[in-house]
Amino acid sequence: MPENDVLQSHITELRRGSLTLAVLGCLREACYGYALLQRLQERGVSIEANTLYPLLRRLEGQGLLTSEWDTAESRPRKYYRISENGHALFAVLLREWQDMQQQLESIFGKDSENHGQQSD
Repeated sequence: MPENDVLQSHITELRRGSLTLAVLGCLREACYGYALLQRLQERGVSIEANTLYPLLRRLEGQGLLTSEWDTAESRPRKYYRISENGHALFAVLLREWQDMQQQLESIFGKDSENHGQQSD
C-alpha cells in the first residue's frame, strides 16, 4: 500500500471533481450550507465544512449557483440554488462522469469485489 500522504493526495484528487457534481446535484432545491453539509454526509459523501463553504463561494462566483438570505428566522441563513448555467454544467459533468465510469468499468470490470484481482 502507498504511503499514507501519497494515498491521501490521490483520494483527495479523485474526490475533488466529484464534490462539485454532488453539490450541484443536491442544490436543485434551495438549501443553506449546514443543511447541505448534512444532506451530503447522509448520502455518504465525505466533505468537511472547510471544504464545502469555499466550494459554494467559488461556484456562486462562477455563476453556477445563486443565493439569497433568509432573515425571517432569528438566525439569518444563506440559501443556495443551482442556476440555469449550473444546470447546464451539471448535465455535461454528469454525462462525462457516466462516460468515465463506463470506461473504468471496461478496464477493471463491474464486479467491485474483483478489481485488483483480474489479470490480462
